Amino acid sequence: MFIEPIYRSQRSGWIEVICGSMFSGKTEELIRRLKRARIANQKVEIFKPAKDTRYDERRVISHDENALLSKPIVRSADLLQVAQETEVIGIDEAQFFDDDLTRHCQDLALAGKRIIVAGLDMDFRGQPFGPMPALMAVSEYITKVHAICPHCGNLATHSYRLAESEETFLLGETDHYEPRCRYCFSLGAILHFP
Repeated sequence: MFIEPIYRSQRSGWIEVICGSMFSGKTEELIRRLKRARIANQKVEIFKPAKDTRYDERRVISHDENALLSKPIVRSADLLQVAQETEVIGIDEAQFFDDDLTRHCQDLALAGKRIIVAGLDMDFRGQPFGPMPALMAVSEYITKVHAICPHCGNLATHSYRLAESEETFLLGETDHYEPRCRYCFSLGAILHFP
């Protein structure tokens, strides 16, 4: 379990990345950390991509239905409008933001903010997804969470797309995706259940 470092001063900002496949608990972990920051009486702001409307237009919601009110934003530069007194910034579904997200997170961390970013590390093809690789490279803390492969019971590291679409951005849940381990992912449609 991730234990927060001691938050000493305004000059002690950092970036935390929570990554993994779909259904691995990324948003759940993000919500857990943000709730702990609120318990510590820290000023928290939460952001998500405006195009992610699967569960709700304004709330970040985990598969377990835990939720926090967020600010939907269109581009990563909108993060720079965060209130001066904000100490902790949560960002969900970071893979859907533009590549400037990494630079903006670094700027906010240099300004003394704790940045907690959650997102898919790989797309449905098994390739690094959006700004996530760059965020992991510049972050102080990385937590990789895992789902369970429904075919073999091993740790799932990949998001296998069940729907027939080549679009990188395809919102969906268990009707469109399932978590898979590396081996079962490589088998592809052989394991696809109609």
